[in-house]
Amino acid sequence: MDINKNSEQRGVAVQAQFGDADVQDETVGYTFCDGCNEVPFCGIKFHKKGDVVTRIEPWPEFPASPICSKAYATLQRLYNPNRLKYPMKRTNPKDSTDPCFMRISWDEAYEMIVGHLKRIKEEYSPHAVFFYVGDPKEPRAAVQRLAATYGSVNYGCESSTACRRAAQLAELVTYGFPTMGNLPSPETRSMLIWGTNPAYSGQPFMCHGHLADAKERGVKFIVVDPRKTPTVTTLADIHLQPRPATTAAVAAGMMHVIFKEGLHDKQFCDKWIHGINELKEYVKTFTPEKVEAVTWVPAKKIVDAARLYATHSPGGMMTGAQGTTHDLNATNNHRAILLIPAICGYVDVPGGIVKPTHPLVEMAGPWAEGPPKFCLREKMNGMKEQRLDLKAFPVWAEKMFEVQTNHLVEWIREGRVKALLSWGLNTMIWPQSHEYQEAIGSLEFTMAVDYFYRPQTHHFVDLLLPAAMNYERLAPFAFFGRQIFGRSPVKPLGECKEDWQIALEIGTRLGLSNIFFDGDVERACNDILGMWNLSYDDLRKNIQKGIVLPAEGPELYRKYETGHMRMDGKPGFPTPTGKIEAFSTALERHGYPALPEYREPMQTTNEYPLILISGSRLPHITHSKWREDAPWLLELQREPLLTINPDDAKQRGIEKGDIVVLKTLCGEMRVKAKPTKIVPRGIVAMMHGWAKANVNELIPRKFDPISGFPPYKEVVCAVIKA
Repeated sequence: MDINKNSEQRGVAVQAQFGDADVQDETVGYTFCDGCNEVPFCGIKFHKKGDVVTRIEPWPEFPASPICSKAYATLQRLYNPNRLKYPMKRTNPKDSTDPCFMRISWDEAYEMIVGHLKRIKEEYSPHAVFFYVGDPKEPRAAVQRLAATYGSVNYGCESSTACRRAAQLAELVTYGFPTMGNLPSPETRSMLIWGTNPAYSGQPFMCHGHLADAKERGVKFIVVDPRKTPTVTTLADIHLQPRPATTAAVAAGMMHVIFKEGLHDKQFCDKWIHGINELKEYVKTFTPEKVEAVTWVPAKKIVDAARLYATHSPGGMMTGAQGTTHDLNATNNHRAILLIPAICGYVDVPGGIVKPTHPLVEMAGPWAEGPPKFCLREKMNGMKEQRLDLKAFPVWAEKMFEVQTNHLVEWIREGRVKALLSWGLNTMIWPQSHEYQEAIGSLEFTMAVDYFYRPQTHHFVDLLLPAAMNYERLAPFAFFGRQIFGRSPVKPLGECKEDWQIALEIGTRLGLSNIFFDGDVERACNDILGMWNLSYDDLRKNIQKGIVLPAEGPELYRKYETGHMRMDGKPGFPTPTGKIEAFSTALERHGYPALPEYREPMQTTNEYPLILISGSRLPHITHSKWREDAPWLLELQREPLLTINPDDAKQRGIEKGDIVVLKTLCGEMRVKAKPTKIVPRGIVAMMHGWAKANVNELIPRKFDPISGFPPYKEVVCAVIKA
């Protein structure tokens, strides 16, 4: 099906769409790359003739720079002839092999959306409409505002499906504030990097260079990752390679050594860690020898890592968004990591894990969450009793404003969800993706906003809307700490509209023009910027270097002693006990293990002797993005590959390029093998998001009972030469 058969024919020069653009003088614009699923990430300086972008380069004054292959590929994606440019409505029934999308006007599209929203609110409840933002994260603030104003508490996103939020939940119930750790500062003497590969997917700001600089000045690195990644080979003084899903046991083993040898910060532990005695007692049984037996990590390495980290004070930490939480013990696995720096006294000290003293007003969290006031978070929280996930995941519902989406199948089947409004939806994010496709296809109405027609998702929707791309968006602006940047977009191709505009115009069509700024994106941005007495015009005047808002005072440390860490001004951490909670009161209250207990992962068998890791990244691609949209990136890897250790491959008679059968209890698929020492013996890995080989179809719909996250890095499997 040609989704743009009524639009311009392929091969028409982009300049022709803008009249005399080819004869105009070249000018400069600025925007952000959305290639790494951040909000936003790296800065792009682009050159243009009229509204035609001709070439790009790094934005020199931008904090996140230089740019990589993904950013350069955004230009090819922008002018891909298959791009969606007009609203499209399906004309065939849901059970047809071809939806037969037909071009319609924006007026007709909005009438369709608003008609369904009003009808469902009257016939069922506003909470029967689910609002979802996938990738990129940029629309989240505007879509949250739309959901809250419409009256639905049921808003979710890819972070509350399979990305950052499970780790954040562990951080909130342990420290009381979210943190992925910090880059090493001049005071840092050791770093614990766990479950992340900054050389490929560094957060923040493509940080591997900063880490390399720290190593040169003598910082010691412990890297925990089953694979031998570039981060390991360039940084690690000690590399721990645990069996996937055994995180809590590795951490307990390190804490066992630290406590036994008296290397912990006794004063801090006794005063500021709730449940310290219970934690000490629990880890007593996790001797290095026992840990080796269950995690594959040699006992000596456990001892060496514990001693190095505890004696090179202060120590920092960096964790990934989801590398440690894709298993059935996600929350407590990640909590166990957090307690290692805690018992060493490395929290909120120079060179350790720092909670910023003076974050921007309303922007204490990342942009992806959105400013609470603009997002109408208070209104959303007031509807909490109507959350779909309230009973299934009560701790999650208590701590997270986004709904955990992994039970969407059940909620649709039970009739609790009747419609889905989505931006950047990708059904391949879920385990057993076909169940979500079937459920979404059964809804009374589904809307999707995207750049391209993607059959694995859009075959099941009723309305498909064309999104403006990063060069064509005004919102959102960027902020890094207390530095703010705007952008200078070009006119969108065809009838594309930016995500914020679509959300704001839906709200306006619902009769709420004052709340949705009559659909004006710049006015919406100004509503947020007004918190700091700024406007978008101010950002334009300072487009190259941004605007720095001075902090109210110097950075403070050990704020738990002075009352600068809690909202009520009392000493302590922002937890119910006022302490870091090794023994979680929230988990105990809801009947979950209150200590970060180790739980045995799925066991290998003769039939399934290997462990499958789904979702490991490569430096030139993120998830399923752009494999068919940007041929430059497709040239770097044209097909899905299963990485397997050379010894495991040889044992099975497998050589590079051989077709193999990857099999789990959920099914099997054929894929090419790539023997590599990056993965250790006993483990195979495959990047998810390939429509022709969707590895998540081999993952069961089982979930961590606390966070609701699936076991993407735990499932046992077999690999057989085809």
